[in-house]
Amino acid sequence: MNVIIFSKRDGHARHLSLPPLALACLAVAVLAIVGGAFGAGFSLRHGGSADGMALGQAAHWSQVLAKQRDQIADLKRQMQARADAIAIQLGDMKAHVIRLDALGQRLTAMAGIKSSEFNFGQDPPQGGPEADIPDARPQIADISTMLKSLQSQIDLSGSQLSALENVILSRQLGQEIHPEGRPVNTGYVSSGFGARVDPFTGGEEFHEGIDFAAPEGTGIRAVAAGVVTWAGPRGGYGNMVQIDHGNGYATRYGHAYRVLVHVGETVQRGDVVALVGDTGRSTGPHVHFEVLKNGHEVDPARFVALRTGSAAFSGPDTLDAVTGKTPVPTGTVGQD
Repeated sequence: MNVIIFSKRDGHARHLSLPPLALACLAVAVLAIVGGAFGAGFSLRHGGSADGMALGQAAHWSQVLAKQRDQIADLKRQMQARADAIAIQLGDMKAHVIRLDALGQRLTAMAGIKSSEFNFGQDPPQGGPEADIPDARPQIADISTMLKSLQSQIDLSGSQLSALENVILSRQLGQEIHPEGRPVNTGYVSSGFGARVDPFTGGEEFHEGIDFAAPEGTGIRAVAAGVVTWAGPRGGYGNMVQIDHGNGYATRYGHAYRVLVHVGETVQRGDVVALVGDTGRSTGPHVHFEVLKNGHEVDPARFVALRTGSAAFSGPDTLDAVTGKTPVPTGTVGQD
């Protein structure tokens, strides 16, 4: 095979005659060179694609991390909000406990219970064996459940204590409106309830109350709380005060020198409603005291005895102390 070669120096062409074997070797060499160049280019192209893939993955994970950081921040905000809510609940519960303690101390005093036996100012004693459970700590959900349960218990206890207070107050009100004690602090019983000799006719009669002889002007006191239903002259009673106490009870105070209350007025136990006098059908200064149950006179002695030995009513008891006027001295025993 002839090969023509041109020289750049002199521009002459040279003819070479190559045998078939040499020509084959030359072709193999050319193919090797071309293949190497192609492989190098492929390697370059492949390496660039890997770098691009790595950059894409890095960007993706950066986005994932940023999203997780946002989630963590949001979770922190939620936990803080929950902690704030729990703090508010604890504050409300603390306020409830303070009120319950105050109510308990009040009820303790009202019921006459010794503070050493039932002290609302101290935590109740508690105890028990240690729980043999490792790492047994309450979770947030458990704490929320406990708070709700405790809140319910506090509300229930508050309702129970309020009901107990109402019962005690009702009992106290019942005691206040129930006739008890003497209508005067001084003096003595000059005539009892029941059959007796009439001081005016000498015949037998039924006395519907008890007479308490006392100096004129002595304060006549209500033996229970109630509403005045009569205040003024009433036949043989003279100047009389009648008080309705509810539950079917009423009391009368007769022969007063002066009435100090008016119809419709509310009075408390121990209030001075009139002054001892000698008005009406009477033989001397005294107060005729009656107790009525459902409109019928009953023996006042058992009501008077309920406060026998207790402290007397406080306050002025004489005419001069109540009105500034001098009482009229007398030694006459009063009866009606």
